[in-house]
Amino acid sequence: MAAFLNYEKSGAIVTLTMNRPDIRNALSSAEAINEFAEACDAITKDLSVRAVIVTGADPAFSSGGNVKTMRENVGRSVEPAMIRYSYKNGIQRIPLALYNLEVPTIAAVNGPAVGAGNDLACMCDIRIASERATFAESFIKLGIVPGDGGAWLLPRAVGMSKASEMAFTGAPITAEDALACGLVSQVVPHEQLMEKAQEIARKIAANPGHALRMTKRLMREGQHTRLETLLEMSASFQALAHHTRQHEEAVNAFIEKRPPNFTDE
Repeated sequence: MAAFLNYEKSGAIVTLTMNRPDIRNALSSAEAINEFAEACDAITKDLSVRAVIVTGADPAFSSGGNVKTMRENVGRSVEPAMIRYSYKNGIQRIPLALYNLEVPTIAAVNGPAVGAGNDLACMCDIRIASERATFAESFIKLGIVPGDGGAWLLPRAVGMSKASEMAFTGAPITAEDALACGLVSQVVPHEQLMEKAQEIARKIAANPGHALRMTKRLMREGQHTRLETLLEMSASFQALAHHTRQHEEAVNAFIEKRPPNFTDE
């Protein structure tokens, strides 16, 4: 069987493409979960990576869980404690890996993002959508709950009122609706989606990697910590940043009016 996830590196940019269009890039399999976790681990360890794009092979971004697999499991007598562990050791590894990735991430949503697929997009820092994209927090339609962290992720992306509407109705929204509620920052023609994602990634990757990773960490921490704690963390990170070669190069390039040449040391 072909790999679920294509890992492509070009310069400082990694593109992760879910490549099982035959199952609409469903995230249910152990292979899909393992490959996401392994890819995120490789990216974190590779200091030359400064931006990541996550997308799907057309026609879908990701359908989330595989409903056919769910049907096969209906009525099976499984110890509830074991189901808990199947989530902890399964799909929940993806949000822990992708949301906590040190490098800035861009979701290029090329088609329907449904259930866990919608939540996968929310795990990324920046979301842009093809005009063909749709989004649905659809777990309720199958009589289940967001088991992958969607109840934590979606309200942070769109606010509690809109997140509640999406989660309680399960109804899909269009790309334009997603733009209006802040779920995505841009909607572009389908054929221009990857070009736009790469353009944003290049603008990110033009900046020093150490500062990018620390800035992302501060923004993540700022979502749930006290101001005083974040200020202390910011001061500590700034002390580190001031002593990087990348900071020295950035200052010299600015003064000398030339493009900077950053190394990954």
